[in-house]
Parts: sequence; structure tokens; C-alpha cells
Amino acid sequence: MNKIIRIGTRASALALWQANTLQDLLNAKEIKTELILIKSTGDLDLSQPLYEMGTTGIFTKTLDTALLNNKIDIAIHSMKDVPTLLAKGIQQGAVLERGPVFDVLVKKTSDSLKNDSTIATGSLRRKAQWLAHNPDHNIVPLRGNIQTRLNKLEESAWYGAIFAEAALVRLETEQKQIEVLDWMIPAPAQGALMVVCKSKDKEIFALLQSLNNVEAALCTQIERDFLRTLEGGCTAPIGALVKVDGENIHFKGGVFSLDGKRKFIASETFKIASAKNLGVKIAKTLLLEGASTLLEEFKPSE
Repeated sequence: MNKIIRIGTRASALALWQANTLQDLLNAKEIKTELILIKSTGDLDLSQPLYEMGTTGIFTKTLDTALLNNKIDIAIHSMKDVPTLLAKGIQQGAVLERGPVFDVLVKKTSDSLKNDSTIATGSLRRKAQWLAHNPDHNIVPLRGNIQTRLNKLEESAWYGAIFAEAALVRLETEQKQIEVLDWMIPAPAQGALMVVCKSKDKEIFALLQSLNNVEAALCTQIERDFLRTLEGGCTAPIGALVKVDGENIHFKGGVFSLDGKRKFIASETFKIASAKNLGVKIAKTLLLEGASTLLEEFKPSE
């Protein structure tokens, strides 16, 4: 391929890390590339919680528009931020090797948690699961890029704040007091990176497929199918995680009430051979068990 591939990216440090990672992979194949920086609505409004912004794909829509308007050729996203239904005319080209999947608690102190401790997070999923374990704690909202959130934590009286471990690892932030929350079900596709291109661009799609990590693509597809079937966007507290172990697939997923008092959890092991539509089937089972009534709380009022 002789053309220069234009990689669309947001301008945050984490987004640039993702874009540079993709650029390195393509350059290793002797593909010429350039980065095109584009700001999203989610980047411009840092005062309003994401779940109050009234839309999914808040970090991806601007890049989708640039892609469809031929201003860029491909875009890379943190996959957990991508709507489960891609925009018309855009297709998934590759899922790169997955990073750490869990959430972590960054603490200001080595002291033990107290009944009235304050924890910061901008995620309803994290809030709901934390309150399920610690019902008396105070949860406060937290927005901004990774460094901004770390700075806010340092300047606050909070006990700690919750982050995606993958983000801290990728930006090489060194935090002394950190706890991996392996009991907390992560966001579907957390730690994974998705590369998209135009549906009609067969040459670039073939190129991206050469970068596709089959295991990561399988796991995230099941997780996102689960999310889509539950009809949850970024506003609903839904978590899902799939791991491959030999010929087996381990699935754990759930949906939670905001206060953490109600939850519907599925934890099962299947053969890889039965992976087709697995996320859909598990989600439908939870809906029949009563998860549909819980999800009604998060549907916008007419």
C-alpha cells in the first residue's frame, strides 16, 4: 500500500498512546502513517458526568464523522467507549492485543477504609459495585483525563479513586498505594483497543485484519453482545468479562442497581465451540430472571 494512512485520534495522553501504538504496528509493516488530532464532545465538556450527557459514543462520534467525511482513514478507540452498534458505513477492522482488564483503587493513604470513607469515580458501574461491598461509603463524581483525575485525588480529602488499570499501565503512572479490584466486574471490552475503518474500504480492512488478535476479538465480542442485548449503554451499571482457558471460555457478567443493593449475576464456563451468540443467550437469561425490571430504572423518561 503506497498511500499514507491517516489515523484519527483524540488529543488526550491516553488516546495518543493508543494511536502511537497503532502507528508503530503499521510502520512495522512498512505502511506510512500520520496522526490527525480531533477533539470530541466528551473531551470538551469535563464538568458534566458522562452518564448525564444523554448519549452513547460520546468519545467516538466526532471521529466517526471525520471517518465518514474522508478526513481520516482509520480510527482507534478504547473499546469500552464504543457503542455496541457501530455507525452506518463504519466497520470493526481489528481488536489489538488486550491490556489489563480490571479496575484499581488508587489510595492516598495506607490506612484502612472507614465506614464514612469517600471514593471518587465517574462510572455508575463502579459506583454500584463499590456500594454493594461498602454501602456506607460516600461516592463523589470524577471527570477529566487520567492525570487530571490523579491531580484531583491528590488535592482532595478523598480516601481514593477508581481507575482502569490499563490506563495507568499504558501511561506509566507510578502510584504507591494501589489495589487491584479483581472482585469488581469490569466494563465490557475494558482494556481492549478497537480499530475501525469505512465499510467500503476493503483494502484497509484487509490490512487491519492482519493486526487482529483473535482471542481478544472473541472475548470482547461476547462481552459486547451481552451489553447490547441488555440494552445498556454507558449509563447502565453493566459489567462483563470473558477469559479463554484452553478450550474453555469463562464468562462473568452482571447488571446492578445504583445503590448496589440489587444485582443479577451470571458466572459460567463454556466450550469455545459453543461461543456463538453466547453473550446474547446469557443476557436473555438474566432478563428473564428479572434484570429487565432493574434496567427500567435507567431508561430515559418520555
